[in-house]
Amino acid sequence: MSQARLYNYFKTSDKKLELLLCEDTKEADELKAVADYFNVETLLFPDFRPSYGDDLRSYREELHELLDALRKYHKAKKKPLIITPLKSLLFPLPKKELLDEQSLEFGSEIDLKSFKEKMLQWGYTFVDMVQVAGEISHRGDIIDIFVPASKYPVRISLFDTEIEQIKAFELDTQRTVGEELESVTLSSAFYALDSDAYALLEERIEASEFDALSRDIASLGFWHLDEMAENFLEGKKAMFSKDLENVLVDAYAINDPQIEREAFNLEILPENESVKELVVANAQQLIKVHKNKKITLIAANKATIKQAGIYDTTNINIVEAPYILNIITDDELVISLNKPDKKRRRRKSSILLDDLKAGDYVVHEDYGVGIFEKIEQTEILGGVKDFIVIKYVGDDKILLPVENLDYIDRYIAGGGSVPVLDRLGKGSFGKLKAKVRKRLLEIAGQIVNTAAARALIKAPKINLPKKELQEFQARSGFEYTEDQKQAVSEILAQMASGNIMDRLLSGDVGFGKTEIALNTIYAAYRSGYQSAFIVPTTLLSAQHFRSLDERFSDMGIRYAKLDRFVSTKDKNAIIKGLASGEIDCVVGTHTLFGLEFKKLGVVIIDEEHKFGVKQKEKIKELYHNVHLLSMSATPIPRSLNQALSSIKTMSQLLTAPSERQGVRTFVKEYDEKLIKEVILRELRRGGQVFYVHNSIDHMPIKEGELKALLPDLRILMLHSKISAVETEKELLKFEAGEYDLMIATSIIESGIHMPRVNTIIVDGADRFGIADLHQLRGRVGRGHVEGFAYFIVQNKQSLTDEAKKRLLALESNSFLGSGSVLAHHDLEIRGGGNLVGDAQSGHIKNIGYSLYLKMLEDAIKELSNTKESERIKVDIKLTISAYISDEVVQEDRLRLDIYRRLSQCEEVVEIYEIEEELIDRFGELDTPTKQFIELMVIKLLALEKKIKSIGNYGQNITFTYLNDSKETIKSDSRDDDDIIKATLYYLRNNKPKAV
Repeated sequence: MSQARLYNYFKTSDKKLELLLCEDTKEADELKAVADYFNVETLLFPDFRPSYGDDLRSYREELHELLDALRKYHKAKKKPLIITPLKSLLFPLPKKELLDEQSLEFGSEIDLKSFKEKMLQWGYTFVDMVQVAGEISHRGDIIDIFVPASKYPVRISLFDTEIEQIKAFELDTQRTVGEELESVTLSSAFYALDSDAYALLEERIEASEFDALSRDIASLGFWHLDEMAENFLEGKKAMFSKDLENVLVDAYAINDPQIEREAFNLEILPENESVKELVVANAQQLIKVHKNKKITLIAANKATIKQAGIYDTTNINIVEAPYILNIITDDELVISLNKPDKKRRRRKSSILLDDLKAGDYVVHEDYGVGIFEKIEQTEILGGVKDFIVIKYVGDDKILLPVENLDYIDRYIAGGGSVPVLDRLGKGSFGKLKAKVRKRLLEIAGQIVNTAAARALIKAPKINLPKKELQEFQARSGFEYTEDQKQAVSEILAQMASGNIMDRLLSGDVGFGKTEIALNTIYAAYRSGYQSAFIVPTTLLSAQHFRSLDERFSDMGIRYAKLDRFVSTKDKNAIIKGLASGEIDCVVGTHTLFGLEFKKLGVVIIDEEHKFGVKQKEKIKELYHNVHLLSMSATPIPRSLNQALSSIKTMSQLLTAPSERQGVRTFVKEYDEKLIKEVILRELRRGGQVFYVHNSIDHMPIKEGELKALLPDLRILMLHSKISAVETEKELLKFEAGEYDLMIATSIIESGIHMPRVNTIIVDGADRFGIADLHQLRGRVGRGHVEGFAYFIVQNKQSLTDEAKKRLLALESNSFLGSGSVLAHHDLEIRGGGNLVGDAQSGHIKNIGYSLYLKMLEDAIKELSNTKESERIKVDIKLTISAYISDEVVQEDRLRLDIYRRLSQCEEVVEIYEIEEELIDRFGELDTPTKQFIELMVIKLLALEKKIKSIGNYGQNITFTYLNDSKETIKSDSRDDDDIIKATLYYLRNNKPKAV
């Protein structure tokens, strides 16, 4: 209760406090509210809690924040009160002179060579595209730099050596925003070192005893500052906010602090019995009861006060401020009407860096599965163009013009199976596609028919008065996210309409899907209907039953559980109760199929894709005239969602609950000492560990190794050769805490919520794809506790550059970056395949998920009459040089991305928007690049006019229409620009031939 202590301190003590140590960021924020109330200037330190010698890439964000806070502190004339989590002070912090800044003015000269050298010494990393704080990128006349702790990165445009423009830009779009800036202040990314100090630090890092994937200033510099750092506590009046003995014990056991324990023998803020913190349930009520005290109301604005139903504010002191502080003393009452701040959800990046690497499998929609080799420039008909080289069986190759890049997609299939390459020229892929199409039309037919039949049925009307809904939600004990509120209101509106609901709710594990199911069950109960909650495994039924128990036990709702662990006697009683209407809600596995209900209103299915096709059909048949809500943890691609929208409705949860902590990622070489340390660290904080090991045969050996390290460790081993019944039994035990560590093959069951497992160790991490690693990492850190992910590689020296880059990216950004976007993309595509529940994954294996889904969308559109006509292709054979030149965009992967986005444009204006973005990101475009943009415009206009080919011979340009009529025009000369001009003029101004 440290808020009350600090309140009391400010009221009674006149001694100046310089430094206040607390437990974590949450408490620091609460203490800041008290200081704000007393108008005391404060500065917050982040919660920076590494162990001595950790690879600090995983703590990059906090370290940047810490350095920024120190910089502010040293710059301040009047020193603010510092509120800091105790663990941020366990190590010496850099001295003032290491936190220098440099200002760049508009119009000033810049010496590029020495500037780049300085930025390198200051800890900036040079990259091809800036995505994370502390990165810098230099292309031609443009420098992008992301100063840590600043809101936006900046783009500096040079004219020779003079700065001619400074603007901020957005990371997601890489486009500049806002006004031009007069100047920009660059602070050091890590430490402002001169060349001597830099060389010295580099030397120490080279000789360091600590391990890091990439030994540099970012990962290990902090540990070797030695004389350049100081104990921050020294010479300051410091106090504890409350008794922090347990935090100290924990710190000295786990973090190996470099500041001696004596430094932390500090006084604690004194407690005063008559100053208490209180929970405000009803502000009006409180004001009434305590009307004789001096009352202060804290509210963000006047409207907040009216919302709380307080209209008469005479004799009440009002403070307009955003913080939260609720205190009661013998003669005072301070209450806040503000709600805790929600975390903003991060926008998904619009730039998807498809890391298409040489050797990746791709699917071409006409030729099938091949291997992507490279981007190649070739002269054809006198013009130079870029082509993508794809290799098929027997080293046959096709050259795909980059303007048609949308014909290919990455090959993704279930279970990481390796695809079979197709042969060119045999027409075999065409036959295969026809077969798949036939099967898909059957599936789509079933989907469309079921939907049509259900639309005619009268459904139970289920509704819930708003007030009751709010009361029910308030009892949950937490704030709903915006997504949750929206999903609940969509579901209730649909169930009240009298039409039948068939809704899919998707959202990551731990994002609160169960809570929405509970709202649905409650609404059905209040409307006099029963509900059935069907889950694929007994583990899930046990977990959901517990949720029902927590929320419904004192509300008069009668609920039961049916699975194979229920005795026959109880089972019969439950079956009877459902038929007679004595039981309102039942949760269980497929044992629920075919039971009789007195008045069933809604069926909820969790992890729908885990049921077999037959079981799903059964569910649909059994409950054809009740509302259906399916829940899934895998997302679904937007385009498929749109194709299905006339049939199934969708809700998505995309925001994580506010108290959720992130996951720290470390990449380490295999070392027994490390593994032991990691497991003990997790067990010390009462948690459990996942150990991912991909070879079943080698697992018992691994188990033996772990046993040798830690003889008392309780280990559970799970893999596909263990029967389902056994697996479930063991999982229930693991969840109950009877084991400490679980060794499993790659995927640890996705739908299971195991908040106590907060460390995951992945053996042989370099053999996993980035999407898999990202998914595995998402298995931990789901509750209120921070998660740790350790990716173990056998030998760092033998890693390929690609693998190293991939792992570094995962390590330095624990939730952002192309990894998560890519993982999401992979997941969505797989989710789409699961949704259809097509067990014939043979088809998917042959043609890959992406093409399979494209064809499924077409089939559904065709049957529900929303399909556009067949997509035509246009063959452009103009003798012009058109490609995005590597002078403008140097990196292959960025060029590929731009080609991909251009090839997917459907409107001419989209192409010009991308052109504008290119000028913004890369400076002036050269001739071939501009001509490529015009070529894309020609392609779109030709499609509109139903032209199938355009070619030229010298000045004569011939257009051939789909009906084979032709027209030839003449350009002013043979020059590229004249040919383009004439072609565009014809396409824009001529009426198409009768088609």
